[in-house]
Order: sequence, then structure tokens, then C-alpha cells
Amino acid sequence: MGGVGEQLRLARLRRRLGTELLAERAGISRATLHKIERGDPSVAMGNYFAVMNAMGLADGFANLGADDPLGRAIQDDQLPQRVRRNTPTP
Repeated sequence: MGGVGEQLRLARLRRRLGTELLAERAGISRATLHKIERGDPSVAMGNYFAVMNAMGLADGFANLGADDPLGRAIQDDQLPQRVRRNTPTP
């Protein structure tokens, strides 16, 4: 499976959008769009959101880290365990 940039490129192609039109709709330069589609790490996340929004995919942005079973398991392992003390009853 390709990275986010590759997925956005495929989504653009499925919508039959040219780079110039999508860049204009997203309010970014064609060069920035090209960097996004190549997966260049220097591109700000806001630009990714702008591209997703221009293609009607902004709802997917909120779900980028939502399904994270490994992260949840690690988090649960590190949670402090509550220990009940046996207190004598009067």
C-alpha cells in the first residue's frame, strides 16, 4: 500500500482532476501538490488537509489515527493498575 501522497494522487486521478486545477482549488502551488504526491516530508500538514478538502475527502483527515489497535494496546499496558488495600472492617 502506498503512502498518503500516493493515495491522494490516485484519488486525484480517479476524479480526473489535473494538478493545476486541484492546486488552485486547494490554494497551493503545483510544486507543493507535486511534493505532497511524492510524499515529501517538508510539506506542512495543512497543505495535505487543503488537498483533501478540495477533493471532498476532509472527513478522512479526522480518521488518520483513529483505528490504532497497537497504540491502544501499548497505552493500556502502561496504565497504572489500581490496587485496593484490604482495610479491616470495624
